[in-house]
Amino acid sequence: MKKLVLLTAMCLMALSMNAQKCAVLESQYVDLGLPSGTLWKDQNETGGFYTYDRAMAKFGSSLPTKEQLEELKNSCRWTWTGNGYRVEGPSGESITLPAAGYRNCSGRVYDAGSYGVYWSSTPDGSENAWYLGFHSSRVDMDFRSRCYGRSVRLVR
Repeated sequence: MKKLVLLTAMCLMALSMNAQKCAVLESQYVDLGLPSGTLWKDQNETGGFYTYDRAMAKFGSSLPTKEQLEELKNSCRWTWTGNGYRVEGPSGESITLPAAGYRNCSGRVYDAGSYGVYWSSTPDGSENAWYLGFHSSRVDMDFRSRCYGRSVRLVR
């Protein structure tokens, strides 16, 4: 009986360790070699589009600031892939930002596959917030109503 309990405990420990390793492998932060030292997560957060308030409540200081998004825009080489951008930093490392589209305040999704929109943590007044938006020939910073649904990419 003691051997069975010990064996069961060892199996549970091994399963737990493997699950932790898998979680680490699922998502990593990439050092693009940016002047600020900001590391960018290698994939978007799951869960669809986030309103600004929902994104801030869930991710808080892990959302990039307007300045961090501007640094990404200005310090990296952006290459259109057909459904998003490959963003290569000064270090030669890269991330991919999918063009997942966005959701308007009424809940309708637009431009999936051709337009990407990512929240910053930086508000612009009490009704709007800054975001990075792109399509095949343009990458820009702008602000819109916080009720829009946007993609989220975290930083560290």
